[in-house]
Amino acid sequence: MESSELTSMTLLELSGLIGRRQVSPQEVTRAYLERIDDLNPRLNAYITVTADEALADARRAGEEIAAGQRRGPLHGIPIGLKDLYETKGVRTTAGSKILADWVPDRDAHTVSLLRQAGAVFLGKLNMHEWAMGGTSINPHYGPVRNPWSLECIPGGSSGGSGAALSAGLCAAATGSDTAGSIRIPASLCGIVGIKPTYGLVSLRGIVPLSSSLDHAGPMARTVADCALVLEAMAGPDPDDPFSAGREAEAYSQGLDRGARGLRVGLPTNYFFEGADPEVAATVLKAAAMLSDLGAQVMELVVPAIEKTEAVGMPCLMGESYAYHQRYLRERPDDYGPQVLGMLRSRENLSAAEYINAQWARADYSRQFLSIFDQVDVMVSPTSLIPAATIESCEAEPTGFALIHNTLPFDLTGQPALSVPCGFTEGGLPIGLQIAGRRFDEATVLRLGAAYEAATDWHKRMPPL
Repeated sequence: MESSELTSMTLLELSGLIGRRQVSPQEVTRAYLERIDDLNPRLNAYITVTADEALADARRAGEEIAAGQRRGPLHGIPIGLKDLYETKGVRTTAGSKILADWVPDRDAHTVSLLRQAGAVFLGKLNMHEWAMGGTSINPHYGPVRNPWSLECIPGGSSGGSGAALSAGLCAAATGSDTAGSIRIPASLCGIVGIKPTYGLVSLRGIVPLSSSLDHAGPMARTVADCALVLEAMAGPDPDDPFSAGREAEAYSQGLDRGARGLRVGLPTNYFFEGADPEVAATVLKAAAMLSDLGAQVMELVVPAIEKTEAVGMPCLMGESYAYHQRYLRERPDDYGPQVLGMLRSRENLSAAEYINAQWARADYSRQFLSIFDQVDVMVSPTSLIPAATIESCEAEPTGFALIHNTLPFDLTGQPALSVPCGFTEGGLPIGLQIAGRRFDEATVLRLGAAYEAATDWHKRMPPL
């Protein structure tokens, strides 16, 4: 089988071939490594490629499968890891100069779970410095480029994950999401990403940005692929103080139940304000399709939503500053100017301001979550804008525009999914965001799968 054919398949398709022993994990891994060699110099999606380790793990997976010891659907599947997931014996930079040579002596809890599932790790993916931004223009490792237009950003902070998946440089990837860092690159790169409910996936061993807002989750090319990886990543971690203690569910089951009978909220305030006209029109068309598929789509007004930035940013940046205090004191010159400026802007945030923001967040969440008494899920644009050029973002930062629609669900801790729903006239992807009740990932994924099955946006590949 041709290498390009293997790297264009979904995780589920590859898993089927490997399980039936029609292709070996070694063949699949070699195909991905060849593609990384070919395209990563143009995309800059990987900071570190672990080719020798990947081939050794693939050989071991092949031997286990041949001996009838298949561990599950991820066994032998090549995956990329965002470079803030600790990996034993492999450097973990968090996209920073400060951690450029840090080699952890342990795996993140999620990495351990993925290893147990038999995944093969191809390397560590580029990202926005310290996960503190939405462009993945990294001053230390270079900008990640969007496969749909090399002059454009892939989104962030999990930009390497989005670019690598879109270009066929891995079958799935891990991301982290504090203000939208899984869903934004999923939207801008035309792939799928889910931010699970807060605490469903362990944060232990993941370099933090904001402990009360951080979420870890999977990114892939399809909803089914995301569901399979989430099954492996999710679950209780007694050593993680932020773990919700909830067992993983069979998220990949029931994806074929369709949209019929689901109550879908379409917000009339906030979520379309300032949206690019092509983005707004495309998402409204997607909502209409959900109605055609049997969902009950109803307009609603989201309470308290206008307070998102005022409530969210003190929480996020206050916690970030607390983590970085020592580095800011000892190595301020090793930060890029954008991240250093963001951190310095909050160095005078008082304890009272932070606590008041957390109290306001609790009230914000209570009001926001009340709408889910009326609906099962809510849909909106993932990002108000398509991918901007790297040059324009360097000249004028995007500010709040990229996280405008994603941050609310980090504040409330709800699951939120981004699925491809169209393209601009210029050929840039647009994402549909689907959010649901806490710990109801199954319904969110179900609606995403129903929309995906009725469209072919997810099947398109960038013109590399």
